[in-house]
Amino acid sequence: MEKFLLESANSALVIVDIQERLVPAMGAKEGVIQNCLHLIEAAKLLGLPIILTEQYPKGLGPTIPEIRDALPDYQPVAKNSFSCCGEPAFREALRQTGRNKVLLAGMETHVCVLQTAVDLLSDGYVVHLVSDAVCSRTKQNWKTGVQYVRDAGVVITCAETVLFQLLKEAGGNAFKTISNRLK
Repeated sequence: MEKFLLESANSALVIVDIQERLVPAMGAKEGVIQNCLHLIEAAKLLGLPIILTEQYPKGLGPTIPEIRDALPDYQPVAKNSFSCCGEPAFREALRQTGRNKVLLAGMETHVCVLQTAVDLLSDGYVVHLVSDAVCSRTKQNWKTGVQYVRDAGVVITCAETVLFQLLKEAGGNAFKTISNRLK
């Protein structure tokens, strides 16, 4: 049961490749972007490290402004490998957080997100895929990616479940801020 429990003290947020030239091709992108913004806000409020990646930024451009502007510190890890773990700087950034659970969001579910999830599992991390904060070009590719990582051992969750698991209880400024975002 431990793998299903989220605590802000042992979790990190990883946002994969939400880039200017990739986003227009994605299905369900508006909801994904909004849910990523909710996750970023919660991470800032609760002290979760945030790691952002960009796939071949020369070709796909930078992270979209909505995400970039919401981050406390815009320092993307550039990569050419589909898996974030193929980039040594990503592995080192994640290792330095000291966290063992990864909240995974971004694009595309069946490619970069999937390969990252599987590699993170191999590295010993517990991975929670935020299913409404990831997308692919087609719904079928999204569905296949989610099923694949679930079969591999990833916990499938959604943004609101993550937010309220991390908050733990009603009341306080963090709860008020997150509740207002969800209205």
